[in-house]
Amino acid sequence: MPPVKSRREMYSDATRAALLEQATALFAERGYTGTSLADVATATQVTRGAVYHHFASKLALFEAVIDAQESRAMEDVGAAAAGIDDPLEAAMTALGVFLDHCCEPVYGRLCWQEAPTALGFARWHDYEQDYALALVKGFVELLMRAGHLPHTAPESTTRYFFWMLGGAGLALSGTAPEDKQRVRDEWFDLIRKSISGMRP
Repeated sequence: MPPVKSRREMYSDATRAALLEQATALFAERGYTGTSLADVATATQVTRGAVYHHFASKLALFEAVIDAQESRAMEDVGAAAAGIDDPLEAAMTALGVFLDHCCEPVYGRLCWQEAPTALGFARWHDYEQDYALALVKGFVELLMRAGHLPHTAPESTTRYFFWMLGGAGLALSGTAPEDKQRVRDEWFDLIRKSISGMRP
């Protein structure tokens, strides 16, 4: 049985969750550079000291927001494919969920537009690898074992699809709302055809 939290600990957890919620909304609306810790404190109705108690800097707060966004997205992608026996169907289902996330205004802006600027390209790339590369590798391995992809160059094949998914994310994040569904479907079709075209 997990230990029972004190009232102070529960309040601290609630404050941190509220800070993340408000920061997510503000970063998505105003961007990283257009949002200050004072803005987040005001929106959450706490002092700046309370913000610094949980996050050492604006960058640390932004990283926590990105962690939450990427964790949710990758969990949804994995859950969508769970229980689907056919590897190709599982991969295509997961792909659809990923592209749908990229169409979301908050995830799209934070993870594909603001993160490269706020974190720098190298740190942003590390984030994308930490959250998505192993998942992509898992799908590639399943597709290889099922005969949908050749068994040659597994690492390069994984990187190929990893960067293709990154291209889709970047493209969708910058697409006008009225065009997102069309562009999403085009990327889905391109990636599906890439898999089909590589079948041994």
